[in-house]
Amino acid sequence: MTDRLMLLDTASLYFRAFYGVPDKVKAPDGTSVNAVRGLLDIVAKLVTLYEPAQVIACWDDDWRPQWRVDLIPSYKAHRVVEEVPAGPDVEEVPDPLLQQVPLIRETLAAIGIPIIGAAEHEADDVIGTLATRSAIPVDIVTGDRDLFQLVDDARDVRVIYTARGMSNLEIVTDAVVVAKYGVLPSQYADFATMRGDASDGLPGVKGVGEKSAATLLQAHGDLRGIREAAEGGLLSAAASARFAAASDYLDVAPTVVEVVRDLDVVAPGAPLRALDPSEADAAAALAEKWNLGTSMTRALAALAR
Repeated sequence: MTDRLMLLDTASLYFRAFYGVPDKVKAPDGTSVNAVRGLLDIVAKLVTLYEPAQVIACWDDDWRPQWRVDLIPSYKAHRVVEEVPAGPDVEEVPDPLLQQVPLIRETLAAIGIPIIGAAEHEADDVIGTLATRSAIPVDIVTGDRDLFQLVDDARDVRVIYTARGMSNLEIVTDAVVVAKYGVLPSQYADFATMRGDASDGLPGVKGVGEKSAATLLQAHGDLRGIREAAEGGLLSAAASARFAAASDYLDVAPTVVEVVRDLDVVAPGAPLRALDPSEADAAAALAEKWNLGTSMTRALAALAR
């Protein structure tokens, strides 16, 4: 084992498992278990490849926090299927996956991986807090580029990026972010704010794409510097007009885009370990009940290394 903490963007991974594993094998009662089996296989691969000392499943206790919506009403609005006044809103999730989420939680607990969430916050915020406070190096496993803002070579915080599939995992470091986007990880949140993200309902600054956002950050350091330059006539008339038109958005968007790093959550100190006999029996019983088969076997073998 290496002395590293692995933080899982759990929803990102179980969505990937659901869409990546054919829904052929089912539980005895006919329930789909492809996301559960796929997530177990993902855990087994990650632990085998990177040998973390600890693994934590970070959870979306609120996938669309009201405080972010209050700032930008369009935030993730296209994914809402039912608004809940007391929150959280109901996200558009395929029924066969939605039915597996409680079993995913039960399965992670059974194999000894703690789940940590925080009220009114997303998994990204839990990851941001745990990564910032960690006394040991950190691997963040996600398919979400927004978490590139946490990459930090000085503290040995890196992202294991899953967007190209589990067979093409990419280790994202400072140099990778710079090579891909022309900005430092510390500038990435400002970069994403200006670029916008249709998948999150963030409009960005009209007329400012990735290349122009990177060029502006290289010249002025951060979003505040860019806005000051625009207001001071140091940008072209067209660019100054774009930032003036986006002023209301830019006043609030950084708070929405930046992950929270000071939540009241604590990483349990327990390292990965083999299950004791009673825990192993319980995991085997769970696997038999839900037909998790070799996926459970592989995960337990990896965790016992």
